Amino acid sequence: MVRINLIEHIIKLKKSGIKKTIDSRIKEFKQIGEEPSCVCFNELCFCILTANYSAEGGIRIQEKMKDGFLTLKQDDLAKRLKELGHRFPNTRADYIIISRKYKNSLKEMILSFDNEHDVREWLVENIKGIGYKESSHFMRNIGFEDVAIIDFHIIDLLAREKLIERPKTKSLTRNRYLEIEEILRKLAKKVKLNLAELDLYLWYIETGKILK
Repeated sequence: MVRINLIEHIIKLKKSGIKKTIDSRIKEFKQIGEEPSCVCFNELCFCILTANYSAEGGIRIQEKMKDGFLTLKQDDLAKRLKELGHRFPNTRADYIIISRKYKNSLKEMILSFDNEHDVREWLVENIKGIGYKESSHFMRNIGFEDVAIIDFHIIDLLAREKLIERPKTKSLTRNRYLEIEEILRKLAKKVKLNLAELDLYLWYIETGKILK
């Protein structure tokens, strides 16, 4: 059972000024999803960067990189990522270069699927360097609403609330990820949010921040 204090906390936040900020952020995500493939690809690169790194660091690099994800040669991209402080500049540059084959067709590919979960399976299978968390992060950031971004902040919160047992390893199997996602989906239903919105509320509860 969901502890009532978490539900009450979320409902209270929905009645506060935070709701306006979160609603605005969700609107921004949908606008990104309406942009051409190259813009969506830029967001994909951001999510590639956040794996084993941080959202704040990824945002900072994305802002400074401008069109470098699309134009820089691999060595130059790795050098730039290193200058900007990424932990794994060479590996991430490699992943981004490999993914460039989709830079002009990414949006068309995503729209070819009938449902969000098939989109995520395709991303996990075809975009090197991202798993369910990063794929879900990318999808949320381009306007999808029914996938959960399960990072350590969310896991810590759910474990404290006795909704899940704390995982013994840092990485989640596909089945475990989907199990936790279903728990979040039930919580979202209780507080009348979709998963995209719920993530921002939970992130705010856990960190005091609303990022992307």
